[in-house]
Amino acid sequence: MLAFESAVGWRGAVAAVRAVLCGTTLVLSGIGHLRDSWLAELRQPEELRMSKANNFDVQSTKICVLCGRTDDCPEKYGEKRTYVKYNLTVHYYCLLMSSGIWQRGEEDEGLNGFLIKDIRKEVKRAAKLKCNVCRKKGASIGCVTPKCKRSYHFPCGLERECIFQFMEDFRSYCWEHRPVQEFMDKEPRGASQCTICLDLVEHLPVYTVLKSPCCKNAWFHRECLQYQALSAGIFFFRCTVCNNKDKFQKEMLRMGIHIPERDASWELEENAYQDLLHCYQHCDVKRCLCKKGRDYNEPDSKWEIKRCQYCGSRGTHLACSSMKSWEQNWECMECRSIFAKSGQYSKQKKRALATSEKTNGTTCLLEEPPRKSPRKSSGSPRSFLLQCITKDNMPELVTLLTPRTASIQQSDNVPISSDVKEELVPENIQYEDIKFIIFLHLTQQRKEVSNILKELKVQVKTKATRLNINAENCWSSALKGFRQRIFSPTNTIEVNFSNCKNRSKTNASAVSKHHFFQLLMLHLQNSSLFEGSSAKNLSFDFQAVKENLYFEAGKMIAVSLVHGGPPPGFFSKTLFNCLVYGPENVKPALEDVADVDVAQTINMIKYANSLSSLQSTLQDSCEFLTAAGCLRPVRALCDRNMLVNDILIYHVIKRITLPLESFRQGLKTLGVLEKMQMHPHVFSSIFCHKPERLSAETVYDLFTIDSSSDEGADFWMGYLQDVESGDSLVTLEDILLFVTGSYYIPSVGFDPEPTVKFLCIRYPIGNRLLNCLELPITKTYQQFKNKMELTIRNTLRVERE
Repeated sequence: MLAFESAVGWRGAVAAVRAVLCGTTLVLSGIGHLRDSWLAELRQPEELRMSKANNFDVQSTKICVLCGRTDDCPEKYGEKRTYVKYNLTVHYYCLLMSSGIWQRGEEDEGLNGFLIKDIRKEVKRAAKLKCNVCRKKGASIGCVTPKCKRSYHFPCGLERECIFQFMEDFRSYCWEHRPVQEFMDKEPRGASQCTICLDLVEHLPVYTVLKSPCCKNAWFHRECLQYQALSAGIFFFRCTVCNNKDKFQKEMLRMGIHIPERDASWELEENAYQDLLHCYQHCDVKRCLCKKGRDYNEPDSKWEIKRCQYCGSRGTHLACSSMKSWEQNWECMECRSIFAKSGQYSKQKKRALATSEKTNGTTCLLEEPPRKSPRKSSGSPRSFLLQCITKDNMPELVTLLTPRTASIQQSDNVPISSDVKEELVPENIQYEDIKFIIFLHLTQQRKEVSNILKELKVQVKTKATRLNINAENCWSSALKGFRQRIFSPTNTIEVNFSNCKNRSKTNASAVSKHHFFQLLMLHLQNSSLFEGSSAKNLSFDFQAVKENLYFEAGKMIAVSLVHGGPPPGFFSKTLFNCLVYGPENVKPALEDVADVDVAQTINMIKYANSLSSLQSTLQDSCEFLTAAGCLRPVRALCDRNMLVNDILIYHVIKRITLPLESFRQGLKTLGVLEKMQMHPHVFSSIFCHKPERLSAETVYDLFTIDSSSDEGADFWMGYLQDVESGDSLVTLEDILLFVTGSYYIPSVGFDPEPTVKFLCIRYPIGNRLLNCLELPITKTYQQFKNKMELTIRNTLRVERE
């Protein structure tokens, strides 16, 4: 007796009928229901039954009826789908590339337009054909080349390196007749970096390697391109070097890369760009009065946040800026200063209030600080100005310069020439005013960078990763630490110098980390990865490319910025623009050429005074011009300018395409490169400019004085001025090291922010965990100065020993 407690589907009904016909006793619950549902199912057309979505299932153990394999790998074989009621399992690519079947139905009929009866006919046809690879029957795919009789399964074709073209008639080519890419006889052999996976790829005409049709030196792994195409889809799949789409896609389809006709995977993610809809909600005034914090926003109350009417990227509570209603306009300090300098801001400046004065019960907190004088720079004032004028601060200078500057037009990415600078700065300009504007501009930019990096620092977790660093070989030990399996950029970094003894735990988390990042930036600046004197560009070091050192360098700089290290400060403007705007949008200058011989050759071409001398120079430099791809006939003297430009683009940009791309990938760590591209002008202040030496005012502004004990503030400021002027045995850097454990001010700022307290203690105390300087209250300034110098000198001397 056969017992069916609960038979489901028409198979159970068929089993029941067979049991009855064979004379077998059958116990079947709900047989009436089964009969009705079975008959209703059989009355439906076959294709309609097949098209029901809930009839499909992914069965990893089912065998594909076309290739005979159980593999479930959508990237290689397409989606594997099973129609349960017909016991039919098939890979989508196997079906798509089969030679004897076409999509005769609509997209919602059968299996993506392939009718069930057509699939069965194709299975029967293929059952008669033997695969030329595995020697088993069922080979449904044949080579389209006339007179070629080879047949194979789709997976067997992939293993034998056949080409399947997912376009037009979906042609298939066997391993002997497959299309190949054309290689020039002078094509450079060797290896370069795949710009997708960043591993090396050999320049060989083989199946696993594909060459870009639009870029001369762009090579890819076939597997990398296929994964990229599946992710990007037909709308976003393009050359990763030059961004070409049409020519690149056409060639990749010809060479068997499947590009699905759908949107990119990141575009299909739900709420992927939800963050872009958020409005700025933060109070940025110097002293926020809201007890619930700067991010608190209560509409229709005095704690509602009002954004700057010009930039929208700064805000204030209505009460914090003494605003009576939402209708009042408010401008942030940055926008107000810009409009004031341009002469378009006519609002009268507010008078600074005394401590006891109040306005509607609220202290006025938006007063502009008194003008500060920056530390005087060495060298002649005029040479200093000519070095400092850039595109970032040109708008700030317009109002102070002569009207003829209005006629000076500069493109966004072309550096200002020295001739233009000379015209921009006439002899009768007040240099102190211009220097002050430049100083103020860079200072403001660095404050903005600090706020941006603090947003990125939110990613850093409390979980710590310890790096054991050898100070004598900082680069190798840092490289080993960054490459270890447990290292994560989002973990808190602790540094232990393995060749230094007697370092306390507090020191390891403060002084050691700051010292490590300082050594690391100094090594990178002087390493073979960069070339140039002060403003450096990337060099081309094949060994470094092979070992992926450019990626590690970019990663280290990104980690250093977010974790409290010093800014690089040695990038050339050309290198910075290549990183944020892309190399195709940058025009290099002769100053970017570090090789003396190359610079001399370019100069000889640029300043050739006759056609004969130009041609002679080109003949002497034939080998160099051939390597640069710039060897061409020159028939007029005016052709030299275009030739010089092409040589510069090759030597400064195209020659380092692979190192640059690898370096950019490293800078993407923790989202640094993305922020650089969003705020290029502010980030140029820390990548292209060394920070000014510490001044008394910089240190004074860095520390917040505890309001409950500020009776020694005058002594504190006077002491800083003495240190700056050289009337002291310590330096401003020593004071900063004594309190924070760092010689420099990190780009991200200190966490927590440095504070000063005046207490009834005998000697100063530097609390590096809290970045707090506790100072003694003395009767005379000389007593204060003596105690400061005695404590700081002895403390730092003991640490050095």
